[in-house]
Amino acid sequence: MHSEEIQIRTGRDEAVVDLTDEVAAFLRQHADEDGLLHAWVPHATAGLAVIETGAGSDRDLLTALRSLLPADDRWTHRHGSPGHGRDHVLPAVLAPSMSVPVLAGRPAWGTWQSLCLVDTNVDNPVRTVRLSFLPG
Repeated sequence: MHSEEIQIRTGRDEAVVDLTDEVAAFLRQHADEDGLLHAWVPHATAGLAVIETGAGSDRDLLTALRSLLPADDRWTHRHGSPGHGRDHVLPAVLAPSMSVPVLAGRPAWGTWQSLCLVDTNVDNPVRTVRLSFLPG
């Protein structure tokens, strides 16, 4: 298995960050290989999603998460910015890991699919993502 950590700057706003370029760069070392790409976010307040980006779906996802997990005082977990407790529930809704088949060194996702880091925690502006390749 080959594994590397990458750092992603999400800033101080809720973010959906497309990881397509980072995944492609990581998989260049495995050109023409088949296997499995595994992505892991080692954080208690972030998750991963496979969605279309660039046409507004990323903003729609954040809107849906705000509706499902409002940033208000209903949460028992209360340290950090207001509503931070919802950030700790996020990984139960959007898993912190994802696996994608790799064929000939390329992720086998659909035409409009992208692997994205989803971060609603405005208290942590930098996130780590571990990418691993398991040859098949």
